[in-house]
Amino acid sequence: MLAKALSAAVYGIDANLIDVEVDFSGVKLMEDRFYMVGLPDSAVRESRERVRAAIKNSGFQIPPTSITINLAPADLKKEGSGFDLAIAIGILHASGAMQIKALGEILLIGELGLDGMLRPVPGMLPIAILARERGIRTLIVPQANAREAAVVDGVDVYPAESLNCVRRLLNEHAAGGIQSAPFRVEARSLLSEEQQFHVDFADVRGQGGSKRALEVAAAGGHNILMIGPPGSGKTMLAKRLPTILAPLSLGEALETTKIHSVASVLEEGAGLVTERPFRAPHHTISDAGLIGGGAVPRPGEVSLSHNGVLFLDELPEFPRNVLEVMRQPLEDGAVVIARAAMSLTFPARFMLAAAMNPCPCGYFNDKSRECHCTPPLIQRYVAKVSGPLLDRIDIHIEVPAVQYRELRSTASAESSASIRGRVLAARERQRARFAGAKEKIYANAQMGTRQIRTFCELGADAERLLERAMQQQGLTARAHDRILKVARTVADLEGSDAVALPHIAEAIQYRTLDRSYWS
Repeated sequence: MLAKALSAAVYGIDANLIDVEVDFSGVKLMEDRFYMVGLPDSAVRESRERVRAAIKNSGFQIPPTSITINLAPADLKKEGSGFDLAIAIGILHASGAMQIKALGEILLIGELGLDGMLRPVPGMLPIAILARERGIRTLIVPQANAREAAVVDGVDVYPAESLNCVRRLLNEHAAGGIQSAPFRVEARSLLSEEQQFHVDFADVRGQGGSKRALEVAAAGGHNILMIGPPGSGKTMLAKRLPTILAPLSLGEALETTKIHSVASVLEEGAGLVTERPFRAPHHTISDAGLIGGGAVPRPGEVSLSHNGVLFLDELPEFPRNVLEVMRQPLEDGAVVIARAAMSLTFPARFMLAAAMNPCPCGYFNDKSRECHCTPPLIQRYVAKVSGPLLDRIDIHIEVPAVQYRELRSTASAESSASIRGRVLAARERQRARFAGAKEKIYANAQMGTRQIRTFCELGADAERLLERAMQQQGLTARAHDRILKVARTVADLEGSDAVALPHIAEAIQYRTLDRSYWS
């Protein structure tokens, strides 16, 4: 007898519908003959052992016979253990152990243990979105994946703990409808929960200019580079950056959750990523680890930082080839990974925060300690960060060593909550500005050429100042656009509709530091 069940496979951050076709010969043999076709990988081929044991330990008796399983379409590579449940149900239906009506209306996902228990699989959110797009109303998933799948409206998600639990649900479905209520999650209520942070900008003494630059970066989603001696507080400042970021919108949360789900880094039972990611990879990371890759490509750190922050500490210590692969995602907000079998695109619209010392010893231009590095040595050190990469960083600031009096001061510093209030007000102005845009634009840093011309008009004084800065500093066209974006953010922080002279002056100031080190 032939049976068909529905399952799904994830490629990149999108899912494809997979038909699990099971042919059960019914001829009794001395031992099982289990054939699997449809480009399965090792994990899929091994499912025959898991499925056989799970069926037996769940109380079903299937006589030894010849079973052929086809995973269609056959030209797509199948990987992972998520097909186990659909294969098991297909075998039970084809053998007559279960009589299931309208099996083609139910999407079955889950890995089976030898005892018949269901285990979670990655990529459940893209699968639930696929089910909604294909008009498949019922989705049966492992208990641990239910919260993630239920985030998607328009799909009835039924969590199951074991194969026997799935049998009960399918019997109810065949008898006229599943009696138990589907699992529900209110995504917006998850996002509205107040975030708790263990660090605060009030802990940072001094560094008023650096805090201001980070406020501008957070308000507009701009990339930022901090240069300063060891112990000046660069890492401390960067780790407090998430405390002043605007909360995720529902659209941003869904985009981010899809990537984390596919990469298997989504917290179990979380359902939805509710905080902006903050990723801080070590400088020994490979280019594939940063950008993504593999035989079947998986997202890298730049994609896991989507809609969040990627912090690269000790920037020149990263291999140059690793840093150079960031050029495309910094410009395009996406990563395209091409392989012989497929080409996948991963979103990578992140905010880059980087920190570095000014020289190998770390004390170049420091007033309290002498630098022993020679000029050629300093140039070789800073040259590890190329000009094209530096040009894609909007804000360059110097983080000087904190003076003793500031360090021991008892005066209270401005808290993250206070700074965050101004950032949220600026983000609200941006949200209203880009509400009618065809493209999804969440912050000033994501503006294209057309939006820059529309929203960053300058007065005569500001125009002359920008022209003089371009000529004197030899700035590129890309730097010109990024100065205008930063100036637009400074104006938003002040509640101004027009980009005025002081806004342009501050934005230009953030582009002058690199001339001290890279010129």
